[in-house]
Amino acid sequence: MVGRARRECKVGVSFVIKYIGSKRMLIPVIMEAVKQATQAKTVIDLFSGTARVGHALKAAGYQVFSNDCNAYAATLARCYVQADAEDLLDDAKKLVREFNDIKGQAGYFTETFCVRSRFFQPKNGERIDAIREAMVAKGLEPELEAVMLVSLMEAADRVDSTTGLQMAYLKTWAARSYKDLELRIPEVLPRAAHGKGRVTCLDALEAAQRSEADVAYLDPPYNQHSYLGNYHIWESLVRWDKPEVYGVACKRVDVRQRQSIFNSRPQFAGALRQLLEAVRAPVIVVSFNNEGYIQREAMEAMLSGLWEGQGKVTTLENDFKRYVGAQIGIHNLKGEKVGKISHLRNKEYVYIVSRGQPLAEDAQRLGADQKRPKVPLLGGEE
Repeated sequence: MVGRARRECKVGVSFVIKYIGSKRMLIPVIMEAVKQATQAKTVIDLFSGTARVGHALKAAGYQVFSNDCNAYAATLARCYVQADAEDLLDDAKKLVREFNDIKGQAGYFTETFCVRSRFFQPKNGERIDAIREAMVAKGLEPELEAVMLVSLMEAADRVDSTTGLQMAYLKTWAARSYKDLELRIPEVLPRAAHGKGRVTCLDALEAAQRSEADVAYLDPPYNQHSYLGNYHIWESLVRWDKPEVYGVACKRVDVRQRQSIFNSRPQFAGALRQLLEAVRAPVIVVSFNNEGYIQREAMEAMLSGLWEGQGKVTTLENDFKRYVGAQIGIHNLKGEKVGKISHLRNKEYVYIVSRGQPLAEDAQRLGADQKRPKVPLLGGEE
């Protein structure tokens, strides 16, 4: 029997999964950019990722339409953007208590990610297997299922043995991997003041063509590394399709086929231009990295060319530490350090383009302001 401490249902202490490219530190800037869109009530987020931005927008009252082509990311958004606390939180609490009492039983997850690879300790892999199968057996409705899948995903993330990417696992077990898996209630919000959120799992271009809002937020991939490849375990956990795998990291075989055009240097600029032209919103906010395929001058030129050259562009520049994997060095698929650290900081740009006037002067200063406004954030560090 699992101890009483584990059975206690913890609320409001959710920790978002470790994620390269997370916009946790940029959220105040993004929120201010959206706020400058006078009387904005609706926001489209076309590359939702961990749904941090969508969650903050929902907490501020905006109706949010989130999209991501990966199932794990769409599930995160379904939990943090579409699901409303008043509809399912009581049921989620009961399920967390029930699932935390489930004993482990080895299956696909344990064999693939604990035996064939070393991402998790077998004791935790066995409980992930058993809990995931229990979810399938219950046939939960989509929003409640999303909340429970996020609870399991985040619990697994707290006991993994990686540097934050699933391209490789550590050569020796991380200290956190010895802890026991424990589900917690994700920080599900009440329905936003301006309406219930909606989530799609589509190509960004298709999602842009289907949706219309007051503001569109774009956070596209900025280099050749696939988010599906980086977080293939979450994709398999959510889909539960038990796919064939390849390589030391046991990646899903479809990682090789499900390639995003935004991960291609030759195709990136054309794809982004096509997407921007398809967006149906009078204000567009784009976050991008100085290590990406397009440099600042080229991005500003592309954005100012929108609406037959009538786009008014404001750029906010932010200096941040690079993700933790870059700070500790380059490792191969066996978790062995093989490269030197090149640099520790990078620049994140937030571009705002509209048909009207550039961003207000007080918002422009926000990019360099050390005392940024507090906004509701999901807990935990990246």
